[in-house]
Amino acid sequence: MYVSARSDYALRAMLAVAAGGGELVKAASLADVQDIPLSFLQGILVDLRRAGLLLSHRGTEGGYALARPADEITVGDVLRAVGGSLTTVRGLPAERAGYQGVATGLQDVWLAVHGAIALVVDRTTLADLLRVPHLPPVDDPLPS
Repeated sequence: MYVSARSDYALRAMLAVAAGGGELVKAASLADVQDIPLSFLQGILVDLRRAGLLLSHRGTEGGYALARPADEITVGDVLRAVGGSLTTVRGLPAERAGYQGVATGLQDVWLAVHGAIALVVDRTTLADLLRVPHLPPVDDPLPS
């Protein structure tokens, strides 16, 4: 899994909004506090709004708020909203990577990697990241 700057910035922005306690947070404030280029952040915020993760309010008193409670928004939700598939192989989602001959088993490996990543990011909410300890316990997804 490659975590792009876009994905990292999206998660940081969502955490900053979640930490705002329901108050509207302006894009310029998010950019400043999280050290994210404002022009780049604005495109990310549009994607997060379109995905139903953020609400936006216009005007001088406007800003952004979470569309759902922080304990209902997962890291996986945010990653998919700004980056699509969690795991790619040569630019394709892992389930579309096809192999022949001796390499046939590679698709099973990539799907297992995808499943392990999904297990972590889909169980970790914004609320989890705002609490200490930071991550919920994750059972070993691979058989012994």
